[in-house]
Amino acid sequence: MNLNLFNDVPDGLTKRARTFVQVNGVKVDVQSIEDHRQWWLERDIPETVIDRMAAYQERWGGLVLPPAPDYDGGPRYLEADSPEGSASEGWWFEAGTQRTAVPYSFMIGPTGEFGIHAGQWAALHATVEGWVESLALAGHASRWAKQIVKVNGDDVDGIVLDGYEPVHEVKGLADTWWRGADSLVAVYGGEAKALSLPRGRTALIYSGLDQWGLRGGVKDSDR
Repeated sequence: MNLNLFNDVPDGLTKRARTFVQVNGVKVDVQSIEDHRQWWLERDIPETVIDRMAAYQERWGGLVLPPAPDYDGGPRYLEADSPEGSASEGWWFEAGTQRTAVPYSFMIGPTGEFGIHAGQWAALHATVEGWVESLALAGHASRWAKQIVKVNGDDVDGIVLDGYEPVHEVKGLADTWWRGADSLVAVYGGEAKALSLPRGRTALIYSGLDQWGLRGGVKDSDR
């Protein structure tokens, strides 16, 4: 497997996330979706779904990023594969193979969401860009925070977010980020939803942040 610097950073990311990908990302070789198009067509996968996979592969295929703080690190690298679904439910496809042995797959949802599937679907972010933004923000916050506290299960409900604002660039669904006066809070709810496991919720509280630590140069106009 060949490794290359990921210089062609997709557009649609904030400056913080673009820098994160440029500094930390590498690219591995992945197969072209076109090599399998006919095989999938013969198995009644709609051509529009294969087109979505091809667009994902062109934009994100082969991107390797540092591990996520949750989901045992997330995908090893991004690669489209294994479409599944139906006309009534919609179609998903694999977003990349697991980095570790987790009981779910990382998938792209019917309308482009990034999430996990384990019998039940949990959309983590509304877009792949949101997932990348969350990784970039986690890397940034962990570097600049004076203290990081991890909270699990029912204790997540005890986190008081009055006065916090949502971090819009992560496009959070089951996973959300919140910005306060001197702290950032990341709430990971995907495992609780996909596995019907309330104790699977996790939150990380990054405190002691100044304005740079809170935003990393991202302005409201970058959302």
